Amino acid sequence: MIVYGSSISPFVRKVLVALAEKRIRYEHRPVAPQAEDPGFRTASPLGKIPAIDNGGFRLADSSAILDYLERQSPLPALIPADPEDAARARWFEKFGEVEFNRQLSVVFTERFLKPRLLKVPGDEALAQQAIDTDLPPLFDYLESQISGPFLVESAFGIADIAVAAPFHNLRLGQVEVDAARWPKLAGWVTLTLDRPSFVTAIAAPAW
Repeated sequence: MIVYGSSISPFVRKVLVALAEKRIRYEHRPVAPQAEDPGFRTASPLGKIPAIDNGGFRLADSSAILDYLERQSPLPALIPADPEDAARARWFEKFGEVEFNRQLSVVFTERFLKPRLLKVPGDEALAQQAIDTDLPPLFDYLESQISGPFLVESAFGIADIAVAAPFHNLRLGQVEVDAARWPKLAGWVTLTLDRPSFVTAIAAPAW
């Protein structure tokens, strides 16, 4: 299996973590969005990352890819079998990819992407507004939902992957979860990002 996309993307990171958890062998090709790599554009006609090519089966979109992996390699399961747990896991996946990533990406863009990669000044006022105003309610919500090492059921799964993946980008934006204000969330983030599958995904080449 070939996985296209920069590991700096939380969406690509999500797929790399799932592959590591399922012990599926793959070749990682770190391309940027809209790259002109012919294989990538065949797998992702819209130029979005991540994308995969598994023996000629090509697919883009991290959620669709994880569904494919779950059915191709059911164990270990990343989506709970119980209908209510599965629904909660899907909700957390949406929360991580949409609600959370939307606010977090402001900090990442202004403090890391612009100055470090695009070589232009970031807007610190925008980043600070997200830190002070936009992220705390989301942290409050996650703090209220954490009761153990995993977000849903008693096993690591898609909910943990999708919500934790963007937290590394927050760290790149020089922000850590305040353990005094959000102790359960801070502990969960550290525990999850220290998991071997996340360590491997974070260390993967970005470009």
